[in-house]
Amino acid sequence: MRIKVSAIIIVILTLWSCVKVPITGRKQMKLLPESELITMANAQYAEFLTANQVLNNSQAAQVKRVGDRIAKAVEKFLTKEGHGKRIEGYQWEFNLVKDSLVNAWCMPGGKVVFYTGILPVCQGDEGIAVVMGHEIAHAIARHGNERMSQGLLVNLGAASIGVATSQNSEMTQQIFNQSYGLASTLGMLKYSRKHESEADKLGLVFMALAGYNPETAVGFWQRMSEGGGVRPPEILSTHPSSETRIEEIKKFLPEAKKYYKPVN
Repeated sequence: MRIKVSAIIIVILTLWSCVKVPITGRKQMKLLPESELITMANAQYAEFLTANQVLNNSQAAQVKRVGDRIAKAVEKFLTKEGHGKRIEGYQWEFNLVKDSLVNAWCMPGGKVVFYTGILPVCQGDEGIAVVMGHEIAHAIARHGNERMSQGLLVNLGAASIGVATSQNSEMTQQIFNQSYGLASTLGMLKYSRKHESEADKLGLVFMALAGYNPETAVGFWQRMSEGGGVRPPEILSTHPSSETRIEEIKKFLPEAKKYYKPVN
């Protein structure tokens, strides 16, 4: 009887919490309050910056400039399309840290970090826009919330969902820390390939909205795959194969280019 009740609760929670991702329209499950994740992300982001060497040079200014431009374009688009709630509580911040890792990430609330190791692959504003759009897409699509919500159902069961999703829950904090791995040097959630592919698509649209040519994404990901060596860059660790991702990007480019208006 208890099993049946738990199953019913899971079904109700799943149906109640389903929302659609902008642009792709994919249904996703979101059990955790996004506002709570943003609060935790802000604290962890500040801690990460304290523990790492944050740069304040021309490269850092370049990352911030591209990030600001994409963030403004994304906010304008989401508000216009009726998805303004996706960016509630966002306080964008873009930082460059000195680290040879070929990586970048964006936490809930718009907290972005680029590593210096990825800049040679970017080769300028357009390449940074490819990465920036992709990482911001993870946050806007709430992939972290979705992955954590799935973990709640699988590992805790319906009986614990109410506790874990309550405001200021210690359980939610623990799940957040485990999911984002902020104790490591990466500070990055390992997203599924489904999420990575979706972030590719949203990222192309986001960079296009900001006036960056989405076609440059093909060259960027080709450079990423060529420079991977025996061990692929961390940003590629859960992505589809390079060949598959580039083909999928090429297929989506006609759609992304509909949003592209070059900035003079």
